[in-house]
Amino acid sequence: MPQGQPSAVPEDGLSTRQRRNRPLVMVHTGDGKGKSTAAFGLALRGWNQGWDIGVFQFVKSAKWRLGEQTAFERLGEISAGSITGDGSPTTGNGSKIEWHKMGSGWSWSRKQGEDEDHARDAAEGWAEIKRRMAEERHDLYLLDEFTYPINWGWVDVEDVVATLANRPGHQHVVITGRRADPRLLEVADLVTEMTNVKHPMDAGQKGQRGIEW
Repeated sequence: MPQGQPSAVPEDGLSTRQRRNRPLVMVHTGDGKGKSTAAFGLALRGWNQGWDIGVFQFVKSAKWRLGEQTAFERLGEISAGSITGDGSPTTGNGSKIEWHKMGSGWSWSRKQGEDEDHARDAAEGWAEIKRRMAEERHDLYLLDEFTYPINWGWVDVEDVVATLANRPGHQHVVITGRRADPRLLEVADLVTEMTNVKHPMDAGQKGQRGIEW
């Protein structure tokens, strides 16, 4: 795909503009490092375009704060302080960002979860995302480490596939996590597999600030 040009043009009856602006389902999977990092980079681009962004983390504890979370929350504050009287951003970019974690119970539920409640919390999180998609709440949904509750049977993959395939409006979705279900890959428009070639942990080095968090 040199210079951003597609290798083939399908006979689907769509104009170039219509085809270019189709909402996408994107999956970042594989054993290599960088799946979530790439998704957060995509969310940063979306923020710059004025998108409403919802981040939903399905595995990480609510006690952990990633550097990306702090940065995105501050970007959201900047956006909130840059709204004109008619509701448009004065800067021409930047919009709302919501960040939710499952770890100790979802932030919207305001209840403390326990270890044995993770399956229930994952199902609750997916149900909330389905509601938001039906309402066309966000422009971009970042479902971080969502492949794991699917693989563990906490969330029904057939329900996920059907919801993604039939979501209304113009809503992008990016999903991260290892061992993505083949049915999820089938419904996706873009799939990237991160391959682990070499990692500092292989030499006994632990994670460090600015690299892992």
